[in-house]
Amino acid sequence: MLRRLAPLALLIGAPAAAQIAPTPTPTPAPTPAPAATAPERKMAATIAAERERHVALLARLVDQNSGSLNLAGVRLVGEMVRAELEPLGFAVEWIDMAQTGRAGHLVATHRGNGRGKRLLLIGHLDTVFEPESPFRRFVRDGDRATGPGIGDDKGGIVVIIAAMRAMQAAGTLDGADIRIVLTGDEERVGTPVAVARRDLIAAGKWADVALEFENLARDGGQDFGTVARRSSTSWTLTVAGETGHSSRVFSDELGYGAAYELARILDAFRRTLIEPNLTFNIGVMGAGTPATLAENGYQVDAAGKTNIVAQGAVARGDLRALTPAQEAKARAAMQAIVAGHLPGTRATLAFEDGYPPMAPTDGNRALLAKLNRVNRDLGLPQMAEMDPAKRGAADSAFVAADVDTLAGLGVAGGGAHADGEWIDLTSIPLQALRAAAFITRLSREPRD
Repeated sequence: MLRRLAPLALLIGAPAAAQIAPTPTPTPAPTPAPAATAPERKMAATIAAERERHVALLARLVDQNSGSLNLAGVRLVGEMVRAELEPLGFAVEWIDMAQTGRAGHLVATHRGNGRGKRLLLIGHLDTVFEPESPFRRFVRDGDRATGPGIGDDKGGIVVIIAAMRAMQAAGTLDGADIRIVLTGDEERVGTPVAVARRDLIAAGKWADVALEFENLARDGGQDFGTVARRSSTSWTLTVAGETGHSSRVFSDELGYGAAYELARILDAFRRTLIEPNLTFNIGVMGAGTPATLAENGYQVDAAGKTNIVAQGAVARGDLRALTPAQEAKARAAMQAIVAGHLPGTRATLAFEDGYPPMAPTDGNRALLAKLNRVNRDLGLPQMAEMDPAKRGAADSAFVAADVDTLAGLGVAGGGAHADGEWIDLTSIPLQALRAAAFITRLSREPRD
């Protein structure tokens, strides 16, 4: 038995200390477990044999720039993924999104026997790094590699491909009903959002289970499961006041001016709204005569003199909540604060819908429990729930209201969205094995 299960130990190999993390903590190699099935042993052997193949694929994906606004680059990455999935029996479709100002999405469908659960696998083709970024290439240093979008989310794409190849080699892909949706604008969603996420939402309604392949949550050397993600909604606060000589500020004639009204509102947010899993950041703000927000939404032009009462003020920020109810409550409370104007001022608060919350549900937690049974049978450590306050928003939130969802099944690493973004290359085979075994077991569960 030990000889037959040896590929499981060989697959993970060196401890994760080789990733040169800020606080390196070794991840124990898996102990061969008798509960691993023959197909799972075949998956392990296949993934181990193809490890360098998948690293080379990752390098090609990373070296092709696919910033959200690089429409041609996003499509090229989609074609690279198509070339991997079509030989595995997937029918691959490109959904053009010109009407939203973005490249489009890749949707790949594998038709199985129709008896088991339908599985939706979610990732994204785009990155935050546009072509003008100086951070451009895949660079490997042992078991650590850096590159733009290497973890978010090109490493996740490679995990999906490695898992599908392992399932095909083990004979478990044939009967599985799987749909893969890789969006081309996760980092900068096109508008209107209803159109941009139409196909993903439809896939969520088709599926019985959704699995999202963004970065694995790893903290202190321990891997965590993601059963919840918070929302991400932008808001704009616009304030107007009377202007005139500063000697008349606070008077019945001029009132308090736009700067004081802006300060009152934002400070009231801070003093009265803070609660667990709710945040409301201010990204940019300005006050003066005048103060205007640029069309791009992230620059403010303001001018003024010390002896002039500010006529205008503006602030932009985001709101993140764990559940739809928490977000609705926060929005109402923020509007109530805005409505209590200082004398001589007016203010409006507008919200722009973005990513909804992925609330922690019994169904999501049941999925994590099933993944932990896979971990146990493969001799891998158990995964606790990740604190949702430590995770950002993601596309999985668009389907979580319709289907049980587990997120964070991609690679381990750090520095996402910044120069020097890196991953632990040993996490590719680790996550591919987890995913292949997990997807196989789920696909054999009867549909409700």
